Amino acid sequence: MTLDLTPDELLSTTRAVRRRLDVDRPVERAVLEQCLRLAQQAPNSRNSQPWHFVVVTDRDQVAQVAGVYQRAKAGFLERQRAEAEALPAGPERDAASATYQGRVEFSEKLARMPAFIVPCVDASTDAGDGTTPGPWGSVIQAAWSFMLAARARGLGTVWTTITPFQSELAEIIGIPHPDVLQAALIPVAYTKGTKFLPGPRPPLETFVHWDRW
Repeated sequence: MTLDLTPDELLSTTRAVRRRLDVDRPVERAVLEQCLRLAQQAPNSRNSQPWHFVVVTDRDQVAQVAGVYQRAKAGFLERQRAEAEALPAGPERDAASATYQGRVEFSEKLARMPAFIVPCVDASTDAGDGTTPGPWGSVIQAAWSFMLAARARGLGTVWTTITPFQSELAEIIGIPHPDVLQAALIPVAYTKGTKFLPGPRPPLETFVHWDRW
């Protein structure tokens, strides 16, 4: 069953959801498969479909994946905490502290996440020098299609990465690293409530350039 969203509403309200993920509600395999079938339809380089998706739902593996994420993000969270505390008292500090706290709470509940999605690409398709962006551009479009499909079904997602810890994650879920590279780690859960608003963004003229920069 899908939410009653127009295309514009779907595109403008698919958020990175952290605090409102309902980790106590299971996500049905059939729903994940629906989202993955839609991901398959994403535009891709030379119609090569250069992607694989690993779906992690086993409770022991989910806990291990969460542990890798927590280790990967420990330094980042500590820097974010210090930066928030260094700000003078006021709205800016309050906002930074709230963001930090939200990320901490998100990290702590990952071990109870119903599912993780790990989009991957074959390393042999990546020259590593920026001259062959096709595989990465393709898998990112497919992953975004998955996230849009998930939102339409009342699921929340977050695009995260654990780049320095890819080998650890690969060992847990059997990815043949480094022959296969991970594009992201995407937690998936139903959301608490389905109403989301568009995020605040700067005016169009601040980032759009017509004809020339």
